[in-house]
Amino acid sequence: MKAREPELASELDGSSMFELAPVSLWIEDYHALRELFERWRADGVVDLRDWLRGDPQRIAECWASIELVKVNRRTLELYGAADLAELQAGLGSVFRDDMREGHIEELVRLWNGETTFGGPTVNYTLQGKRLDIVLDATVMPGHEATWNRVLLAVEDVTERSIAQRALLHSEAYARGLFEHSPVSLWVEDFSAVKALLEEVRDAGVSDFRTFTDVHPEFVERCMQEIRVIDVNQQTLKMFAAPDKETLLRNLHEVFRDAMNLHFKEQLIDLWNGKTFQQREAINYALTGERVDVYLQFSILSGHEASWDLVLISLTDITARKKAEAYLEFLGKHDSLTKLRNRSYFTDELARLERRGPWPVTVMMLDLNGLKGVNDELGHVGGDALLRRAGEALAKAVDKTSCAARIGGDEFALLLPASDEQAGERMTERINELTELNNTFYGGSVLSFSIGSATCQKGERLEQALHLADQRMYQSKTAYYESAGINRRRSD
Repeated sequence: MKAREPELASELDGSSMFELAPVSLWIEDYHALRELFERWRADGVVDLRDWLRGDPQRIAECWASIELVKVNRRTLELYGAADLAELQAGLGSVFRDDMREGHIEELVRLWNGETTFGGPTVNYTLQGKRLDIVLDATVMPGHEATWNRVLLAVEDVTERSIAQRALLHSEAYARGLFEHSPVSLWVEDFSAVKALLEEVRDAGVSDFRTFTDVHPEFVERCMQEIRVIDVNQQTLKMFAAPDKETLLRNLHEVFRDAMNLHFKEQLIDLWNGKTFQQREAINYALTGERVDVYLQFSILSGHEASWDLVLISLTDITARKKAEAYLEFLGKHDSLTKLRNRSYFTDELARLERRGPWPVTVMMLDLNGLKGVNDELGHVGGDALLRRAGEALAKAVDKTSCAARIGGDEFALLLPASDEQAGERMTERINELTELNNTFYGGSVLSFSIGSATCQKGERLEQALHLADQRMYQSKTAYYESAGINRRRSD
């Protein structure tokens, strides 16, 4: 990548804004890269991704064709360079290692005719420090035919709050950064909220949390008094809005339900003087889909007395929250039957041992004939029968009870605040559900051998489990005897 620094005053309106911008800005010339792409197409290259992965030298050839035109001061600071020449000389240490695959995807987007690219990636300072960044690159208007001017914004995500506080340095710069930010940005007026809080404080309220507990309508009123001044393009994308007017008309669909609890905590922090806040929250897209967000709230400098200018950034963490929820689910559930797993069952057993409520009825269940199904239909057939067992047991218990798979074909139920009669009713319910399940599915027969026992306060649940297990085996023996099956061969 070759460096040159021509006069850009005629090309970039407000060069001082560019030079003093608090985010890293690069202007690069991609015209040689475009010509290289045209030669490759003429040579018959169709799939650029495979072409680049086939020979790392081709990626280096792409890099060599890109000309670095200019960077701003923030870029030199971020990458630890004294000047443009030192940065140019060290680009090999800036763009390396785990950036290679991401750069291939950027090149593919340009190859496919897109004029924007970017996303999360990794750079390094000249001193070797890793930088986690968000790249937002655009072929500048008027240069789409040549690619000789590409503007790249590099945001150090660990310093997002610093960048946000710097938005007021220049109105023109703030508008550009605001509109093209890769996170959802909202500019809001909280002055009416501040007035409401002052009214409550003047009325003698000192415990604001208790006040909001007693008067939830005050939280609703404060939410209604917020005036949204502006949102950026990423906000429209995140909330599935075709334009700003549509989004602002339908804010009641975005901020609802679980959002009230988060907003209540936000008000409490404001009451306590915390004007910069970070928290996870829940919003909703206009399509009705839940959007989990990481919210950063800041009253902008110079507006602390009125709260009339507040900047809120929302990072979409929906995918991360879903992954966390799934991992949490896997930690407590059996992945095949979707019932609780043995680990959760053991913890719940210990909790009931300590706290009750008593009496507690425990039930041990064994799935009949699983080995025969595995032998006849393979493990696919056996897994299908286990899933049916999970469906039946999940429908049998309510939210206060626990149904768990504790072994290959072994299941257990914990029924707090349930006596012997409740255990008998549960056995009847399971038998009814298995009969219904067999009618619906047909094929392999679903049935359980069941044993139950009830533990009173002061007794040990382990003893009740042992007794229920013995009774289950007695039921198992009776099942095989009635079916005329040699258990040692069949089970």
